[in-house]
Amino acid sequence: MNRKEFLQSSLMGAASVAVASSAMGMLSSCEPKKAAVELKLSFQEGIAPGESLNEKLDYMESLGVVGFEPWGGKLASRVEEIQAALSGRNIKVSAICAGFKGFLLAEDPAVKAEFDSTMRDIIAAAGALGSTGVIMVPVFNHQTPSLPHTLETREYLCEQMHELGEYALKHNTTVILEPLNRREAHYLRQVADAAAICRDSQSKGVKCMGDFWHMQEETSDYAAFMAAGKEYLQHVHVASRGRRVMPGEDGEKDIYVDGMRALKELEYPYYVSFECGTKGDRAVTVPAAVELLRQQWEQA
Repeated sequence: MNRKEFLQSSLMGAASVAVASSAMGMLSSCEPKKAAVELKLSFQEGIAPGESLNEKLDYMESLGVVGFEPWGGKLASRVEEIQAALSGRNIKVSAICAGFKGFLLAEDPAVKAEFDSTMRDIIAAAGALGSTGVIMVPVFNHQTPSLPHTLETREYLCEQMHELGEYALKHNTTVILEPLNRREAHYLRQVADAAAICRDSQSKGVKCMGDFWHMQEETSDYAAFMAAGKEYLQHVHVASRGRRVMPGEDGEKDIYVDGMRALKELEYPYYVSFECGTKGDRAVTVPAAVELLRQQWEQA
């Protein structure tokens, strides 16, 4: 090879490398960028061992759990107690778990009125506690008589959710729709359906959530969370995926990585809260579940 041929060959090789590098750069730019998103774990009140609320909170702090999800029943009478117990701790109230009486889609006006009154009391207390929102289900299977599953009922639900959402905003909180599996609710079963109702309610105070236990109705955890997106996804529940006990107690079934990947890509800023029982020693199963979720979060 003479000098001219050598230079031509070198230039062609350099051009090939430049094109390849550019193409790889374009491919890399198409990949989802994983932000450093914190896994903020939360416990419902019955998860941590302990006799008193302070004992439970001490235990949660020892595990690095940063959210507390109380039951909504009689919450107004507990606001000062909870505020005092959380004072000086690195734990905040996450969502409030239901606790209202009656139900929103009741046919009986008296049952609906009971829902309206008790739900608003809980919303006001949630706001005082700095909660992300009050979890609610429009109707459970066992709650009868209820309005029929029709387009008119959906329109009515959206109107009612708008009113609740606007009331919640006045108290600096939200209402959070929870889809359930078909064994528990006939009306709202998928996260995308809940997100669509949030949208059609036309209130920034109406949000939704996903529950890894109930999300077995979904074809994909990832797609379910993405369907709600940043605008509507406000809370997440977690339990084992076989018997609704502590994550990890159902062995290989308890994989959450697909959904966690969506939460990371959404830069989800809220809580993943334990809603489950246990078949084992709580002092063993609870820390093991916390460690499992953190490991899978790193894998996501």
